[in-house]
Amino acid sequence: MSKVAFLGLGVMGYPMAGHLVANGHEVTVYNRSAAKAEAWVKQHGGRSAPTPRDAAIGADLVMACVGNDDDLRSVCSGDDGAFAGMEPNTIFVDHTTVSAAVTRELNEAAAAKGIAFVDAPVSGGQAGAENGVLSIMCGGDQTAYDTAEPVMASYGKSIKRLGDSGAGQLTKMVNQICIAGLVQGLSEGLHFAEKAGLDGKAVVEVISGGAAGSWQMNNRHETMLDDFFEYGFAVDWMRKDLGICLSTADENGASLPVTALVDQFYKDVQKMGGGRWDTSSLIRRLRSVG
Repeated sequence: MSKVAFLGLGVMGYPMAGHLVANGHEVTVYNRSAAKAEAWVKQHGGRSAPTPRDAAIGADLVMACVGNDDDLRSVCSGDDGAFAGMEPNTIFVDHTTVSAAVTRELNEAAAAKGIAFVDAPVSGGQAGAENGVLSIMCGGDQTAYDTAEPVMASYGKSIKRLGDSGAGQLTKMVNQICIAGLVQGLSEGLHFAEKAGLDGKAVVEVISGGAAGSWQMNNRHETMLDDFFEYGFAVDWMRKDLGICLSTADENGASLPVTALVDQFYKDVQKMGGGRWDTSSLIRRLRSVG
């Protein structure tokens, strides 16, 4: 079993770090809010540290799941950053969804210190983290990935290396692009069913086993029909991710017309006060305009 530092105890990181303890790893946690770290230790054991650097000292692997590019830089870099506490030949695993550019930047900074850097964004939402069944898409050195993979298996069901540094983040962008279109399509379908006077749940029962079926349909249609959006990945975070997708598409020449449109629909949801609603709240926007 490994000595692991886990940085960031949000809705994803808190249960992920807990699964590490449950699988026998020795875990030290860091969180910007020390009270959250103390609560985690009280629940799971292990210990907390006052800075990322202190958490990383003596760790074989350092895992992070924070908010955005700037948050990731702050826990990695500087005198109190994790890199300052890590020894050569240790591994930093980043589960944050960030740009491929900051991933490559931090990969270079880590390499200069003899540290391996694996970008490993996750999909599956809060439920996937709590149940330990996340999908984890990885980029980075093959040897480092091979070492980190059995540790990530504590909370991951599907784990795969897609290529060199940045490949995991690029794959997560594909994931978010696909989700955006799927949720909008599902929202329009359910909205149409409502306007047509159909029983939405009965409609989904019939069509979900065919070509229209998806994870979103199976797991979100009931709450969407009930106009309940307090479950899952927040609109604010989806807009952050789609912004990364669209910016990267500008760089590589990809055409993302549907993604750009759905991003604006999510902007409308934010204006409705729904920044913390889950991403399936696109249907509420349709109800408000239709």
